[in-house]
Amino acid sequence: MRHVVLHAITDGREPAAVYRSISDFRRYPELTDTVHEVHVDTLPDGSAVSDWTVEFRGGLMRWRERDTFAPETHTLTFEQLSGDFLVFEGSWRCVPHERGTLIVFSASFDLGIPTLADILDPVAESTLRTIIARIVEGLVGAEVTDECAAAART
Repeated sequence: MRHVVLHAITDGREPAAVYRSISDFRRYPELTDTVHEVHVDTLPDGSAVSDWTVEFRGGLMRWRERDTFAPETHTLTFEQLSGDFLVFEGSWRCVPHERGTLIVFSASFDLGIPTLADILDPVAESTLRTIIARIVEGLVGAEVTDECAAAART
């Protein structure tokens, strides 16, 4: 299974505001051309089930995930229920930073093709990083840089 961690910093924005933007999946298609469609059904316990269609290497990937929100810690977690990945799970976290908010996206995935994993997984990892970078730029104007990874370690 592959793991992706991506850091971005938003200048002058509070974690609660950034978290609200990241948690508002319905707006993703308006704010970034990478996400084609998101349908969200909120469940009675406050979690959600969302259906995604995302541009992926010239094609479209689709999946359904369960999303669990923790506004008190500005964290949300997701776990694929069905779709194009064998496994896709992870989290978003928004933490205070001297410049504004540090966004930490973390995910684990498995494409489910073991014989081609050495070839496909690095390409999928790179593509996922690019997609998430475009999403955070479109949603909150955050830019992913090497500085962000160093900031996350401090």
